[in-house]
Amino acid sequence: MKILIDTNVILDVLCNRLEFLEASSRVWKYCEVGQIEGYISALSVPNIVYILRKELTPLKTVQIIQQITMIFKVIDLRAADLKAAAKLLTSDYEDALQMCQAGRIGAEYIVTRNIRDFKDSKVPALKPSELLERI
Repeated sequence: MKILIDTNVILDVLCNRLEFLEASSRVWKYCEVGQIEGYISALSVPNIVYILRKELTPLKTVQIIQQITMIFKVIDLRAADLKAAAKLLTSDYEDALQMCQAGRIGAEYIVTRNIRDFKDSKVPALKPSELLERI
């Protein structure tokens, strides 16, 4: 199974968000052991570092990036993605980019806690708990 994981699921684990931690951690684990092919957008990495910037030293930033890129494959961001996402005319351009990237790599699902933001996606969006029910 090939999935694109939204930034919020990655942050659930990194920020130890108790309400979402169990399901998001299990998705991470499936990707880590190779039972699921997990992808993240190249855009997610700088967003994660930006969100965590007050808690990160330069060394911790390197460690987090190494951890993320060992577990997940990073989808490059192409000019064609930028143009295609703009044409989707959605209110959240970042989500539109992920929709385009998920389609380009042939992902079966986008895993996110904000499934309503992906209602117009050709690749269906699932919450982490919903993905786990399908495994």
